[in-house]
Amino acid sequence: MREEIVLISPEEIEHQKEFALKIQGMADRPQTFHIVTYGCQMNAHDSEKLSGMLLSMGLSPAASREEADVVLFNTCCIRDNAQRKALGNILWLKEVKKKRPDMLVGVCGCMMQQKGMADKILKQYPFVDFAFGTGNIHQLPEILLNTLETGRDIRVGLTDSTLVEGLPTQRESRTKAYITVMQGCNNYCSYCIVPYVRGRERSRDEKDILRDAEALLQDGVQEIMLLGQNVNSYGTDLGGTSFPSLLRKLDEMGVPRLRFMTSHPKDLSDELIEEIARSRALCPHLHLPVQSGSDRVLREMNRRYTAQQYLQKVDKLRKAKPDIGLTTDIIVAFPGETREEFQDTLDLVRKVRYDSAFTFVFSPRAGTRADTLPGRVPPQEASQRIEELIALQESITKEMLTSLVGQTHQVLVEGKARRSQGQLTGKSGRNISVNFAGGEHLIDTIVPVTITDIGANTLRGQIQETTIEGEKQ
Repeated sequence: MREEIVLISPEEIEHQKEFALKIQGMADRPQTFHIVTYGCQMNAHDSEKLSGMLLSMGLSPAASREEADVVLFNTCCIRDNAQRKALGNILWLKEVKKKRPDMLVGVCGCMMQQKGMADKILKQYPFVDFAFGTGNIHQLPEILLNTLETGRDIRVGLTDSTLVEGLPTQRESRTKAYITVMQGCNNYCSYCIVPYVRGRERSRDEKDILRDAEALLQDGVQEIMLLGQNVNSYGTDLGGTSFPSLLRKLDEMGVPRLRFMTSHPKDLSDELIEEIARSRALCPHLHLPVQSGSDRVLREMNRRYTAQQYLQKVDKLRKAKPDIGLTTDIIVAFPGETREEFQDTLDLVRKVRYDSAFTFVFSPRAGTRADTLPGRVPPQEASQRIEELIALQESITKEMLTSLVGQTHQVLVEGKARRSQGQLTGKSGRNISVNFAGGEHLIDTIVPVTITDIGANTLRGQIQETTIEGEKQ
């Protein structure tokens, strides 16, 4: 319910600015920081806010964890591997801190919102100086000041339904930016911990989103990604607005390129499909997690659609927008999944022909319903299935990339290619990396590139002659 949401007041934000100024004025304050980010785009955007706040305290970025005075781990807990990786890296820093006892170590993000995690950090990681949950991100200046003055501050007390406006943000890219349009999730998929650590769905007011977009455009941003755990349901808790309506207004505002993450198939409406087809700004790419091709497994996952219904939506999308590229998430070895049900997933992948897929072996999460389900697939069988799925998707990806040779794509140039000297790299509208030769002055611009060849998961191209002539002028 909308009334459950806690909107942090401007007064509270100003209060936190006072703490930031106090730290800035301390003679013995930390000088540098380093943030380690795990997880999704929402976490990446949270790290941009954390970075903005640390800069407001007078700290500057350090090149590495070992050199920083403050190291902050922004964690993910969506899968066991992500959590284990974060905890392992946090523990590794214990030895570094022995040599640099003044170093401050902090932990935040989704992992800290889990029940009992704060107590675990207190008991098992005594070298951690401060920690906070997703609902306390705006309190970083106060938390850091308390840590400097008293030695330790660990808090996860605020409700998951917290929305924060007005935090300073340090973007990683000059031309690409995130805007959070909503947070939380009401779907309660049986395998997913997100509703328990990010709370229920709550949408930001449309006028605030449009205000943020206008500011980004004035700052030269070329591409905006709208974020939410389920962006398709944006506005259902507000009344009088919807996600397609928001997309139309952003398009009319003149945003050069728009993307959004993540979409739940059950909420992919005909109206949204029409907007995807109509919009000038929306990139021809949609991440549409299917998770499984088996109807029984989908029911156990609480996904609330069948494989056939998913395929029908894909068919509507491709008829409305023939050049759209689709990506997805797939879980194999869900409890009780038979070999035949896994084959249903392979069959669906063959029919949809995704550009790429993020594939995972089922990871049990404490507190979710799937954690209690019987019928765990043996590890050897699970590994065999994931390898088979990856091999199938890789073959489809190669065929898809090959089909793009000869086409011309609009590419947002991000910088120099890492492995190809003298080459630039950027993302096409379908969100595929494209490498090509060109001058550095093209970085941060959108240019037409004709695809000439493919790499493993990338494209190679040649910039159009008209653009090359522009370089020489």
